Amino acid sequence: MREKLLGKIEEELLRLRHDVAHSAKDRSTPVGFGIDVALLSGFVSDTLSPEQEAELARQVASLLPYHWAQSNTYAAAISQVAHHLGGQRELVVWLDRFPGLPRLVARMFVFMGLLDQLSGNPAVVTALREFRERTPYPAGLRGYLVPETDDETIASIAFRIEELLGEGEKDKAVELALAMAECLRQVAPRAKEIDPGLHDLGELMDHSRRDLQEAAAEQG
Repeated sequence: MREKLLGKIEEELLRLRHDVAHSAKDRSTPVGFGIDVALLSGFVSDTLSPEQEAELARQVASLLPYHWAQSNTYAAAISQVAHHLGGQRELVVWLDRFPGLPRLVARMFVFMGLLDQLSGNPAVVTALREFRERTPYPAGLRGYLVPETDDETIASIAFRIEELLGEGEKDKAVELALAMAECLRQVAPRAKEIDPGLHDLGELMDHSRRDLQEAAAEQG
């Protein structure tokens, strides 16, 4: 995971996203998912073997897409892991150390964090609206973007990515994330014209795409 991406995200990554209230009532942590209490205890006391730590990372990664629909027990367990590591940003850095699902989920949450921030940026919203006047539904985004572009449009894609992860549709989540990254890469020059402070938007989207592609390739 590239340091430049981490430097752009906020500390609060496990946020309640757009439209989540409408679907939370229909979703819960799947049967069989959970965190082994013994692994958690060993982690906070720094006594786990590398293999045990990798298993804990897998369990945490499996639960993260359900963070807003979890029982208090699971939410507390994830909070314990994050607290021991130093915060939510450190949590995704830790997950990124483990190939497979942990790394993919970590990079997805960093990308979703970027989308959440960009969604409220007037220059990005304007650039995306202008782009969609020429291309209403950019490649890979038909069925995900609503017709009107506003300050919730980009965040709604972050929500949908998280929802797909929660549904076990990892491939579709990756495809959607890559499509959105490419769309924002294309609008980056116009966004930079409007707000020079967005000079690195295109670079951030390139970094995101490479990170996600690398993690997805490890899934096999």
